[in-house]
This record gives sequence, C-alpha cells and structure tokens, in this order.
Amino acid sequence: MRAYTQSVIRRHPRLSTYGAAVVVVVIANLVALPLDHWLGYARVSMIFLAAVLISAVKLGSGPAYLASILGFFSYNFYLVEPQFTLGIESEDYLILLVFIAVAMLTGGLAGRVRDEASRSLNRARTTSVLFQAGRDFAALGDEAPIAERLVEGLAEAAQGEAVLLIDGRVRQSQSVMTLEPALIEALEACQTTGVLAPGPDGWRLRALLAEGRRLGAAAWRPTIVTIEEADQSRLIHVLIDMGTTAIARSRLSQAWAEIEARERTESLRNALLSSISHDLRTPLAAILASASSLRTFRGVFEPEVQDDLLDTITEETERLNAFVGNLLSMTRLEATALSPQSAAFDVSEALDRTLRRYERRKGSRQLAMTPSAHPLIALGDPILFEQVLGNVLDNALRFSPEDGVVTIAARYEGNVLAIDVMDQGSGVPENELELIFNKFYRSSTTRETLQGAGLGLSIVRGLMEAMGGSAVARLGEQGRGLIVRLQLPRGDS
Repeated sequence: MRAYTQSVIRRHPRLSTYGAAVVVVVIANLVALPLDHWLGYARVSMIFLAAVLISAVKLGSGPAYLASILGFFSYNFYLVEPQFTLGIESEDYLILLVFIAVAMLTGGLAGRVRDEASRSLNRARTTSVLFQAGRDFAALGDEAPIAERLVEGLAEAAQGEAVLLIDGRVRQSQSVMTLEPALIEALEACQTTGVLAPGPDGWRLRALLAEGRRLGAAAWRPTIVTIEEADQSRLIHVLIDMGTTAIARSRLSQAWAEIEARERTESLRNALLSSISHDLRTPLAAILASASSLRTFRGVFEPEVQDDLLDTITEETERLNAFVGNLLSMTRLEATALSPQSAAFDVSEALDRTLRRYERRKGSRQLAMTPSAHPLIALGDPILFEQVLGNVLDNALRFSPEDGVVTIAARYEGNVLAIDVMDQGSGVPENELELIFNKFYRSSTTRETLQGAGLGLSIVRGLMEAMGGSAVARLGEQGRGLIVRLQLPRGDS
C-alpha cells in the first residue's frame, strides 16, 4: 500500500499539496471549535483565514482555493447558527460572503506570489545547475569523468536518483540504493531520444543520441515531490544533451589524438628510415669493400695494407654497432621500456675505457682528460653511461677541426658529479643549445658533408634522465666550441 501511494504521488505530485491543504483546514477546525465560546464565531473566522494564507504561502494558489472552499463550509457547518447544518440565518449572509470573498482573494494573491517566487527559485536553480554542469563538462576531457558528472547532475536536477548505461557500462548516482534488473533491461531497450519514456517503478528514461548514433540511455526518478515538473523536465533534457555532446566531443578528441599519434609515428618512421639509410650504408660499404679486397688480393697486398684494411673493418664495425645500439636505445626510450640498473661505479674507469676505444677513431685530433686526484664515484648504470659518453665524444670529434683537441674534465659539484666534454668546433647559435637535444635536429652551422642521423645527443639526454641525471650544453670560451655537461648523483656520499 505504501509503495502504491508513493507511486501515485510520483505520477501526480500536486495531490500531496492538496492533501496538505485539507490537513491545514482540519487543524483550523480543531483550534476554532474550543475558542468559539469565548471569542464568538465572527472573530473565530480569522483562524480559517489564517489557514488559507498558510496554504497559499506554503502550498500555492490551487491548494489555497481548496482551503478557502473547505474553510467556508467548515465555518458554516460548525460555527454559524444553526450549528451542524449548512443553513444560514439572514444576518449571517454578509459574514459568510465577506469571509469567502476575503479568503479567495487573499489566498489567490498570496498563492500567486508564492508560485512566482517558486518559479524564480527554480529558474535560478536551473541556471546554476546548467552553468556549473557546462563548466565541468568543458573542463573534463575524458569520457569516464564526464559520465560520472552527468549522472550526478541528473540526480541533482531530478532531486532523486539517476542511472546511466553507456556502451554496456552502468553508472549510478550515490543516491541509488539498489539497482533493479528490470531497470537495466529497460535502459538497454530504450530508444526514445526527445521525450520521456515511462520506466519501471516511477523511473523515467531517455536514450542518449550523438551525431545520429545511440550511445546509451539515462534513467532518473525524483524522490522529492515538486510541482514544477515541466521546468524540471526541461532542465533534465538540456543536461542530458550537454552531457551527451561532451561525451561525443571526448570521443572525437580521443580519435583525433590517435590519428595524430599514428601520423607522428609514421612521420617518425619515415624520417628515421631516411636519416639512417646513408649512415647504415656507409660502414657496411666500407666493411664489404675491405673484406672483399682481403679475400681477393690476400697474397698480393703488403702486410701493412692488410692491417689497414683490418683496422677499417674493425672501426666501421664498431661504428655500425654503436649506431645500432643508439637505435635500440631510442626505441626503448620511446616505449618507456628502459630500466637502468642504478649502482655506484667509478667514472674514471668508464672514461678510460671509452677513451681507449676512441683512440683509433680520433684521427689527427687529440683526446685530453684532466686527471683527478681522488676516485670519482657516481650513481647510475655504467654500461649506459659509457654509451652516453661515446655519443658525446663521437659528436665532439666529428665537429672538431683536424688538429683540434677534445678535453674531458670530471669533478664533484656539491651532490652531483659533473663531466664536461669540450670541443674546438664552430659551436652552435645560443638559441639552438636546447634544440640540439631534439631527435633528428641538425644545427644551421652543421656542414652538409658531416654524417649523422641527429639521434646522438637526443639519446644522451634520454639515457641521462633515465639514470636520474641530466645533460645540458653551453658555448665554450669566446663563443667557440661546445661544452656538453653530463651530471649524475654523487655516489660516495
């Protein structure tokens, strides 16, 4: 019985206000009857007028008119002589006419003022809800938080419960106590987009449609009775449209981001293939030519020539191995799959091994290292650090003149160990000091004859940051040459 009553009230919310008006008139009768002997029935009529005003202010003009009529008959039946009849003595006609006229007039005026105030409050509430929802939808980018905001906004607008079904996923407001299977089935079957569709147990349904495609459905059920059902319905429809548009916008943004990511990946792939094609062919051609010469003319070449060809094969193989290692490191950095093993290691030993490896490749250039009076210990991955140092040295040697000197200096600076690699090349413009760490970037001062894919320094920064360090560049003295500084956390503290 209680469930049936609640269902009726949800379908006809005005019934509760008219019922309340009846209760107010009954209370007025209970108050007026005992006072009739002391005040007289003419004065007691003010109690019924007060009941009419209360109904008008609290319930609206319709309940006020009902209270006026009920008060008129109650006043006539219980208080006006002869009592307990609807008969009227001639001298009481004026009192009753004045009473009904005043009751209807004051009740109507007060009720209309109350109704207008209620509509103004509802309009203000609607504006506030829509403004806040619009601001939230604009600030949110992902679909999930937009859907959560929409379901809570629906519950707020309906002053009750709300449920969303989008792509098979159910979201419900915090006010929902139990989720009925019949409601889920109704949401799955709902195709109504522009008007309300009746649902089970007082729920109201509407499908979510964006750009001609059904995204899902929404359901809401008021738990607080309101007489402004039309305004509430308009608010809910606008809110649903705003939320659906925001979800569609989020999906379009995600699809566009995926398209841009694929385009960037394709562009990166093409640029990488274009850049490395020459760098891969050059050492391979040198290795192939030297090996073929040794096989064909092994008995003809002098031992010195054979040694030179073997050195060429070794150098080009090391160069090719370093280049392939850079490509693998760049791939792992892009995929965030690089996990350096951080440990304390002797930087002096890593520097010494790297310098010995580059002795054959330096040509007429010189490699100089400023000695340190004490061990230089840093925290990082020694294997990755040697790759970093090799890239920096290779870059410094390629851009140094034939008789230039590449200097390496390492020292402690507070809690970090700084390694500076200085060349005597032409340097780069100051506004390009950060750009040289970007993939495939070649400075405007780079000669066209110099080989390189533009990955070396980009890998240097990526590996150093993965080890918890950093890599920066600055110009040398008087703007000549380039100094690349590598910094790692100090390992002996």
